[in-house]
Amino acid sequence: MEPQFIIGRNVSDLQARIERNGEDPRTLDVGINLMLYFVYHYIPRPPVSPAAAFLPYGALWIHQGVDRISRLPDNLLRNIVSRLPVKDAARTAALSWRWRPVWLSAPLTLVDSHLLPDCGEDGPYAIGGPSPRAVTAAVSRVLAVHPGPFRTVHLTCTTMNEHRGEMARWLDVLAAKGVKELIFVNRPWPLDLRLPTTLFSCTSLTRLYLGVWRLPDTTAVPRRAAFPNLLELGICLSVMEDRDLAFIVERSPVLEILVITGSQTGVRLRLVSHSLRCLLMGFTYLEDIEVVDAPRLERLFQSTAFREHGGKGKLGRSMIKIGHAPNLRMLGYFGPGYNQIEITKTVTVAGIKEKFVPSVKSLAIVLPFGVRSALKKVPDYLRNFPNLETLHVQSDKAEDSTGKVNLKFLQEGEPIKCVVQTMKKVFFYEFQGSKSEVAFLKFIAERARVLEKMVVVVASECFSSGANVNVKLKPLISAKWISQACKLQLFKSPRTGGGDPMFCPQLASDFSFADPFDLVYYQESL
Repeated sequence: MEPQFIIGRNVSDLQARIERNGEDPRTLDVGINLMLYFVYHYIPRPPVSPAAAFLPYGALWIHQGVDRISRLPDNLLRNIVSRLPVKDAARTAALSWRWRPVWLSAPLTLVDSHLLPDCGEDGPYAIGGPSPRAVTAAVSRVLAVHPGPFRTVHLTCTTMNEHRGEMARWLDVLAAKGVKELIFVNRPWPLDLRLPTTLFSCTSLTRLYLGVWRLPDTTAVPRRAAFPNLLELGICLSVMEDRDLAFIVERSPVLEILVITGSQTGVRLRLVSHSLRCLLMGFTYLEDIEVVDAPRLERLFQSTAFREHGGKGKLGRSMIKIGHAPNLRMLGYFGPGYNQIEITKTVTVAGIKEKFVPSVKSLAIVLPFGVRSALKKVPDYLRNFPNLETLHVQSDKAEDSTGKVNLKFLQEGEPIKCVVQTMKKVFFYEFQGSKSEVAFLKFIAERARVLEKMVVVVASECFSSGANVNVKLKPLISAKWISQACKLQLFKSPRTGGGDPMFCPQLASDFSFADPFDLVYYQESL
């Protein structure tokens, strides 16, 4: 079902159209549940859980008849309460007179799904979830009673179209009570419900995730509106105009992490930000990305993209323009044949102006080894990154495969600087055993002078034993490796049926991980 078909339509119209086509209208509910599952998978999990294990009653604060915890300073007691689910936080007032005012002054964590008695660990993540109307009433009561501040608020279980008045009031209250982190999801329907511009009044926000909305019409936003403290922004399965997305980024002067997943419409992003460090786009109808001026940008990731108008294959053809990004270290998953990279800023080397990105150290690409036109672009693709140290390659089963592909053009072209001089690690995922795959790896092995490690992850469904793999890889194993210190490691893929590139989106913005593309969990070595 294409986005153009469902955006802006109500449920009854869609069900009627499905029935006229002779299909089961219940398929619409299945599709909506799948979309919600996708959203809940990508938004951050709540920092507290109602299913946490507790010690026996009284064991924590009563020792030999003395309540020692209640003697702690107010700031420590507030810290304890702020780490509890909201119902448990409120119940602390019943412990003693000492605790009664604590929960009212503690920075509260409010997760709407935790407010119902039948809520389990999964909360809204269980398809079906709690009753949206009961959740709405419970949230309104908590916001009315607690004076704030609110540390973290997850509002993910309300059908907002039925409660537009509450939605506007909630944003006003949260703005007044200093909310720090807000995860705000509209349980459809409709898929393009417009967020009110009062969202911009939440100036205390440091983290904001929005799911299944249409972004606010920024032409109606006061010119001085901004998110002065926002560090992380996630937009999931939402409808957005280019100008509205650009407006939010522009008005977030300290924004470091931008996540766009599951956009309902094509995304064109013209990036101008002096604070952004990580951009992650996944399952997005990607059109163009232009990095105009992003001096602090370190990571630019695309986990999976789609064509907007029903072309073949999984990944969408798009343009990525890289201008001023002097600290860009990691780039992927992009690929010749799917994404065209254009370098718009020149670099002067030995008095000669050239166009490449010298800062990139880690690159992840998708290659359809059955498509000659895509493989022929690999040399020029790699020449964009002359100082590349780690290359991750995902072998893709392209629907428009041209069959066997001869890679003699790799040997015939000019030397690729990064392969010859700087490449230290190569990771090859979902190896199918084709001659073109082996030829590509052999090309690198015979030219990479400083190569230290080559890891080949073999597609689980392709071979029944390690012996078969060794036969397929014999030309590579027997090649004249120019780096005698390089180690070749073979692993069996833990996945069946191939799939999307091996990549962990949740860790993409975790700067404690040197290279998120390295996080592959192998089940079996060969």
